[in-house]
Amino acid sequence: MVQYSRARLDDSFAALSDMTRRGVLEQLGRADASITELAEKFDMTLTGMKKHVGVLEQVGLVTTEKVGRVRTCKLGPRRLDEEAAWLERYRQLWASRFDALDEVIEALKQKEMIDGRKKRD
Repeated sequence: MVQYSRARLDDSFAALSDMTRRGVLEQLGRADASITELAEKFDMTLTGMKKHVGVLEQVGLVTTEKVGRVRTCKLGPRRLDEEAAWLERYRQLWASRFDALDEVIEALKQKEMIDGRKKRD
């Protein structure tokens, strides 16, 4: 079984729990952007956007570089492989549970059909 770093997962999911931060990642997936551009896009203050970018930067999902007065953001080197593996484990668990439920439902439908035939005869 794959071992996960709880602190890392907690930090990642906490960073991704915010809609604005997920939006920032989507935006940076299309093109690098300055803090100012991101703040304008998400209709928020520079200070607010700096905080969001800081959270993403702490978990390695975003990197920033300051050139002059402009701080440019881009996707960081960290991938979400560990988080995806954790989610996949639970996706498989739920898929198997739903498959088992489908089997129960199908068995009940078959029983209902058989019982209905017996009543008519």
